[in-house]
Amino acid sequence: MSLHSSNTEESSTYKVVVNAEEQYSIWPEGRANALGWHDAGKSGPKEECLAHIREVWTDMRPLSLRKKMEGAAPFNAMPREQASAAGIVPAEDDLLKRLSRPEQSVEVSLRPEKSVEAFHKRIQQGHIYIKFTGTRGGTELGIKLDQESVRVEKADFAKGVGTVHLEGTLKLNYKDVRCIADVDLTTLSGHGHLQVIES
Repeated sequence: MSLHSSNTEESSTYKVVVNAEEQYSIWPEGRANALGWHDAGKSGPKEECLAHIREVWTDMRPLSLRKKMEGAAPFNAMPREQASAAGIVPAEDDLLKRLSRPEQSVEVSLRPEKSVEAFHKRIQQGHIYIKFTGTRGGTELGIKLDQESVRVEKADFAKGVGTVHLEGTLKLNYKDVRCIADVDLTTLSGHGHLQVIES
């Protein structure tokens, strides 16, 4: 019965939908869209629709957050000395110091589907979002993975058990930063911290 259900799902046709915050998902074609969602112009098998979402949804920040951050763009474009003089950098420095403490709680951010399979694909693609959950509202960071430092020997993706060691880089507050995290496949969460890369 489970096999039949899986085959039915694979042969079903889905459509890509998007909401006002420009967040994407899939929905069975032929069913009325959920409130707040509208067609994004793509339909087909489930995996094809998910592949389309991975291709077009490159910035996972909600539209309102992107607009808010764009409003602060002039500050982000400032040289560090000017930003420091304007009093902008210290708060970010505090965040960087906080996230640099060992054993910070983290979880893997995956959209539209949070699963071990999606996590495995993101590792193979070399880019992943890690959310530090201990800050107010959480701090989500996009990490470019260093494939040579990623360790999956203790992970069984087929069974969804074990741990993955992740290492990758990003830029935070004008600084090159390394993110180091260990993620449990059972919960897709674990512990991690940031480390400033000294130039």
